[in-house]
Amino acid sequence: MPHSCRVTHSPHSPHSPPRRREHYGIIVFGFCGTNRPTLVIYPTRSINAHAAGPPVPALGSSFSFSLSKTSGSNGSPPAPVSLAAGAAAGALAKTTIAPFDRTKINFQVSCARMSHGRVIVRRSQPYSWRAALDFARGSVAEAGWRSLWRGNSATMARIVPYSSVQFFAHERWKRVLGVSAPGSAKTHPVRHLAAGALAGATSQGATYPLDVARARLAVSGRPGVGLGAVLTAMWAEGRTRALYRGLTPTLAGIAPYAGVSFATYEWLKAMFGAKRSKAMNLVWGGAAGALGQSTSYPLDVLRRRMQVAAAHTPEARSLTAVAARVWREEGWRGFYKGLSMNWIKGPIAVGVSFATYDAIKLRLWRLSTTSPAPTPH
Repeated sequence: MPHSCRVTHSPHSPHSPPRRREHYGIIVFGFCGTNRPTLVIYPTRSINAHAAGPPVPALGSSFSFSLSKTSGSNGSPPAPVSLAAGAAAGALAKTTIAPFDRTKINFQVSCARMSHGRVIVRRSQPYSWRAALDFARGSVAEAGWRSLWRGNSATMARIVPYSSVQFFAHERWKRVLGVSAPGSAKTHPVRHLAAGALAGATSQGATYPLDVARARLAVSGRPGVGLGAVLTAMWAEGRTRALYRGLTPTLAGIAPYAGVSFATYEWLKAMFGAKRSKAMNLVWGGAAGALGQSTSYPLDVLRRRMQVAAAHTPEARSLTAVAARVWREEGWRGFYKGLSMNWIKGPIAVGVSFATYDAIKLRLWRLSTTSPAPTPH
């Protein structure tokens, strides 16, 4: 059980009245007291930050932090600001590239065998732009243009909490590592790399079952199948093991992807801050996304194969079994199948996400009466 923690804060002066902090009935991720990661579930209530009494108990395990409207010191935005901005950024970015995502996943898992009537593919589909366009046209002809967004409901159910937690955790990890000050990426790039990697791992672990469900919905051939039905089928198929299938390569892949993406974006902002604009944020975010995607793509292929594999197959149980099968049947190219599409959708998604987050974060921060926002850097 993680360390229990008390909600504390330093008032502006020793004589200032105690502030009240708002806590909401959700799971929140961050740090308490000694900066030890914990998971806390707060009911919807207000707590006096200086009131006597027992500490707030930590319920569960893994990363947490209380939502506080009075946070936002040391260059970090208040928690509600980063959570809300992150949720909006992720939703907009993923909706924009949803058709690319579904097409990419189809080719990534084209050697996977799935049971229970979802989809069965027994030979590899070689990837090419013509094949990708044929797949998209076939989907539209068979089930209408909305089929290109099949699985997007699961994506939204996952990406809103995922992106919200990721951006919030990134702000918190930057504070813990001492790099929340504007321009610190120029002098401490490795710490920014670590902050991004830890933020990615935090958010991925919190929302992983929804990512598995999204992958299965994306390759499903049955229209009208919803997120709830997929999650129920996964639970019946293998309980917790099915919900977290492929988590190992996911965590191994998210560290370099999120780390490189966040660190590159922060470094570009620090280096070219004088020329910064919303358009440049899109460009820098796109560059960060392309670099991050390229470093982690083989692990992304392996995790997708594990996610959609039937429970009884070796691919469902072993990362090495999946890698061996890909190598045996497709060679090294199998590990990069669909990467060229990722070089398009990845930069678009990351660029939109980072630029949207910065824009909304600054706007919400400036509306705050307790924590002034810094100028863009």
